[in-house]
Amino acid sequence: MQGDSNSTDGPRDKQATIDESTGHEPDAAGADDPPTPRAADPLAEAQAEATRMKDAWMRSAADFDNFRKRTRKELEDARRSGREDLLRAVLPVFDNLERAIQSALRTKDVKAVADGLAMVQRQFTEALGREGIARIATVGQPFDPGLHEAIQQVETSDHAPGTVLAEVQPGYTQGDRLMRAAMVVVAKPKGGDGDPGAGQATS
Repeated sequence: MQGDSNSTDGPRDKQATIDESTGHEPDAAGADDPPTPRAADPLAEAQAEATRMKDAWMRSAADFDNFRKRTRKELEDARRSGREDLLRAVLPVFDNLERAIQSALRTKDVKAVADGLAMVQRQFTEALGREGIARIATVGQPFDPGLHEAIQQVETSDHAPGTVLAEVQPGYTQGDRLMRAAMVVVAKPKGGDGDPGAGQATS
């Protein structure tokens, strides 16, 4: 009877040791060991990093393109606004010039016409001044190759060599920027070669 009892308990105990979740007997040696992590794939990691870098580059390129377009538009708006401001300042001058011409056609008073034109010229100079545009000083000034363009040299002993004797065409600056050089006539000593700074001049 005892033998029968032992033979009955054996299979039951063995069955109890079977892993209920897997249906297999657990490995007694590795039952408590953590699962071994799978080795990372270097190629997959490199591809993922390349994808991240590409996305970041594309975002940066898009941001720069938007910045470039925005800057270009701001510059165009600034130029347009500057032209409009100058036009608004100059239009009254043209209005008065047109009135002066119409008045000159109806009168024989030359002095009145000259006075009217002088007034228009002063108004034009003031309008340019409000926009920061100034006329370059010429006659009586020392020749400055950065502001003046000598188109002729005249031998004289009445003025120091390199002195501007006459203005052929006025020049203008806007702040520190030269907009147009003044065309001038420059003095040179009699029998001399003149100021080297007026090298473009012709005798």
